[in-house]
Amino acid sequence: MGVALEVRGLRKGFRYDGGWLDVLADVSFHIGHNEFVTLLGPSGCGKTTVCNIVAGLIPPDAGAIRLDGEDAGPRRGRVAYMQQKDLLLPWRTVLDNALLALEIQGAPRGPARREAREMLRRFGLEGFERAYPAVLSGGMRQRVALVRTLLSRRDLLVLDEPFGALDAMTRRAMQGYLRTVQAEFGKTVLFITHDVEEAVLLSDRIYILTPRPARIRAEVRVDLPRPRRSTDPGVVEHKARLLGLLELEEVSP
Repeated sequence: MGVALEVRGLRKGFRYDGGWLDVLADVSFHIGHNEFVTLLGPSGCGKTTVCNIVAGLIPPDAGAIRLDGEDAGPRRGRVAYMQQKDLLLPWRTVLDNALLALEIQGAPRGPARREAREMLRRFGLEGFERAYPAVLSGGMRQRVALVRTLLSRRDLLVLDEPFGALDAMTRRAMQGYLRTVQAEFGKTVLFITHDVEEAVLLSDRIYILTPRPARIRAEVRVDLPRPRRSTDPGVVEHKARLLGLLELEEVSP
């Protein structure tokens, strides 16, 4: 498979309220090419900080990031990063929002627009190309954001709780879209969530983070056939195991 992303010994802290807040104590993990890996942990444990470091938005205090076996160096622009908020530009249409990454890369306008229109069609957004974000539902906005992320043409996708604000039915539909495009386009995915069921339904492997300052508590491989349903016995069993690991961490001194 080969290693697409390797994170070694990440440490990070921030000045806070006149003192110092340690967020990441020692975080190490890896993701293989075309693998879907989830970081699972309680709110505030440092998951977004890991994402920001991997994407090159902030530097670590210590540790290293390697992409495809080499020191990553400056990473901004090398990783496709989708956050919980869709961050669509309200003055741009759906098509123009989807095109943003291609425009920044200097892609020829004609072919880029054709590529974006086809991707929007596949995500059920045909006919909304000229609409503005204000008229879209939450699920439609997230689909546009996911299309924009895919059109960045990056092999590594970092997705920070992208479905956290959606209702249950829309969230399940978005999970299906994500798994389909990840498999079809051969993307490597680092996915962040605090939802245990979502982690089991989507992931090849799951790393559990401790409460802040974060360390890796456990690694769980999800060897279950796809598609997966929340009522499948294997899914229920994995959920129980993960919840047990999370509860163990909560009661530890």
